[in-house]
Amino acid sequence: QVQLVESGGGLVQAGGSLRLSCAASGRAFSTLHMAWFRQAPGKEREFVATISRNYAIIYNEDSVKGRFTISRNNAKNTVYLQMNSLKPEDTAVYYCGAKSGAGPMTTQYPYWGQGTQVTVSS
Repeated sequence: QVQLVESGGGLVQAGGSLRLSCAASGRAFSTLHMAWFRQAPGKEREFVATISRNYAIIYNEDSVKGRFTISRNNAKNTVYLQMNSLKPEDTAVYYCGAKSGAGPMTTQYPYWGQGTQVTVSS
């Protein structure tokens, strides 16, 4: 079992920045693929970015277009999402996901955190 705890959300003006963190426990972090998803009110959960245990990275280019950066620190058991040039449409609950198995990197994450709210005002 993997436990995930997100932090770093908040209220920011359009054009501002936030850095989200997700601390993992319960399994060797270096063996996990990690990802960020988000869910806006009335919408389905959306893939944002993923970083594999081998540091391969995929972004949802349609949504983040070079504004977001995912990274991980295995020594701290933590994955980060640096979000710059934020827009009101980035407003959502951001969730951290983890998995250890094979399969598509943008889906099928069995472990989730509780989410952290990001609100971008115009």
